[in-house]
Amino acid sequence: MPKGIVGAPGMVLITVCIAQFMAPLMLTAVGVALPSLGDDLGASAMQLGLIEQLYVVSLAMGMLSFGRYGDIVGQRRVFLPGLIIFTVLTCSLGAAQSVEMVMLQRLFQGLGACMMLSGSLAMVAKAYPYEVRGRKIGIVSACTYSGLSLGPVLGGFITQNFGWRYIFLMFAPVGLLATVACLLGTKESPRDPVRETMDWRGAFYYAVSVGLIMLGSAHAKEFPYGVLMIATGIIGLIFFFRFQANTLYPLLDINIFKNRFFTLSCLAALGNYAATFGITFMMSLYLQYVRGFPPRVAGSILMIQPVLQIIMSPVAGRLADAFEPAKVATIGMLVSFTGLMTASATVGRETSLWIIGCELILIGAGFGIFITPNSTAIMGSLPSRQFGLASGMIAAMRTLGMAVSMTTITLIFALLMGEIAITPASIPSFLKSMHIGLSVLAVFSCLGVILSLRRGKKVQLD
Repeated sequence: MPKGIVGAPGMVLITVCIAQFMAPLMLTAVGVALPSLGDDLGASAMQLGLIEQLYVVSLAMGMLSFGRYGDIVGQRRVFLPGLIIFTVLTCSLGAAQSVEMVMLQRLFQGLGACMMLSGSLAMVAKAYPYEVRGRKIGIVSACTYSGLSLGPVLGGFITQNFGWRYIFLMFAPVGLLATVACLLGTKESPRDPVRETMDWRGAFYYAVSVGLIMLGSAHAKEFPYGVLMIATGIIGLIFFFRFQANTLYPLLDINIFKNRFFTLSCLAALGNYAATFGITFMMSLYLQYVRGFPPRVAGSILMIQPVLQIIMSPVAGRLADAFEPAKVATIGMLVSFTGLMTASATVGRETSLWIIGCELILIGAGFGIFITPNSTAIMGSLPSRQFGLASGMIAAMRTLGMAVSMTTITLIFALLMGEIAITPASIPSFLKSMHIGLSVLAVFSCLGVILSLRRGKKVQLD
């Protein structure tokens, strides 16, 4: 068994997989139920938007901080309370009687999700030796994208047949199961003998800065407020990094960025998420407005990408155990880049669905091949005492990459189409915007490939 074992490896993996499935499912499933929730509770469009945003923003604000805190006190001491908070809030949301209570509880549900996700990969990394770590992280990645992919399907089915409240009530027992598994099958990992203290002031600066960037990204087309929030958040992050350089026990030790392999691996992840997250948004609009497919058919076509991600993540994990993870990850991003470039050149009014399907296969398979080896590479590039920080950085790159992707697409559509609705008359403008958007996403992917190629070879640390 590896140093720093955190319990029975199988139980650790089961607990983490349930958590990684539940948290993203609570994002995408609730999104489908928002219209029904709004009708029931009399919510405005702005309030419905906040129900989604508060969950995502609370996730983004605390990932790095709780990952670091887990390194100091032990990942289980952060994971278990987060899992309990998440489960309790999931249950109580099913009984909420006002939209204000839903918003408040979604904020704390996101906080619980943040606590349990921030160090989850660290728990898996400590439970398994390096030789098989890639395939285990691959299983975790498959669970994450299963939650994202099945959320809309399950959310729509449950809302239509039982009502929006049962999205929360039906999945609360799953959280309870994970809590029992965590209590019985995991244990506290040994603390670092160096008694470091938590940099809560740095955590506050980071949370505020990232929160402003995420909220600004969600409202990027609302000039100047959206752009102003993003700019303020970026300035806040610059101040945060300067503050960290003069802190004895910083939230983020900037010296780790001298580790070329770690830094470029993180930036490659940022590029990958920025390149792929906005695809579903654009393709959904394209299939429904340009091709005229009903939502159910469009959703079925869009399932191609996440299904390939789910299938390829465990496969890529095994490849990462057999070969250099960075090389496998680079191949994956090249596959996604090919799909994005092909889509930017071929998507039009009469494009064959076979071509669209093949492009989604390339993008989804490439993402699945990239993400598990890259996460394995990041986890293995730092010593075990910093696994929580590495896990938090992976999550931070994911959320920031998603924000970059959606902000970029929103700005492109705002600049080229303004406030014009998508109608038969505006379809040429929409297609032009979509081609440019896909081309920019392909550029992000290309930058990720370059960064991935330049990171070099990792020095084995554990």
